[in-house]
Amino acid sequence: MFRRSRIAVVLFALPLVACGGGSARPKADLAASKITTIGVNSYLWRASLDTLSFMPLLQTDSNGGVIVTDWYTNPQTPTERMKVTVSILDQDLRADALRVAALREVNRNGQWVSSPVQAATTQKLEDIILTKARDLRRASIAG
Repeated sequence: MFRRSRIAVVLFALPLVACGGGSARPKADLAASKITTIGVNSYLWRASLDTLSFMPLLQTDSNGGVIVTDWYTNPQTPTERMKVTVSILDQDLRADALRVAALREVNRNGQWVSSPVQAATTQKLEDIILTKARDLRRASIAG
């Protein structure tokens, strides 16, 4: 009987100890990127979706920070199609928190054949996304 009451006292006293005995909590200055309900930087996420809005989306995972598009064929070049994967790797708005990968196929005699993607293509997409993310952040800070 004595053992149960001692456990009960310890369990009821535990929340009081965890609160710090009523001392005031320090106020934290959370970065805007940390105040989000998704697992990655919200500015990079929105900028990526805006940038790829002309392509059909195949898969999006806001917690994992992955956007995969379906094949997109530009009407001006119907013999070529692209597929893009954007990975957001961090909650901070940084250039190394973003990775863009692209696949390209060319139609040869009715068959889609893999073709190399210029490095400048993925770099340009990363630059566009980072610029949009920076602009979104500036707009949210300005009011």
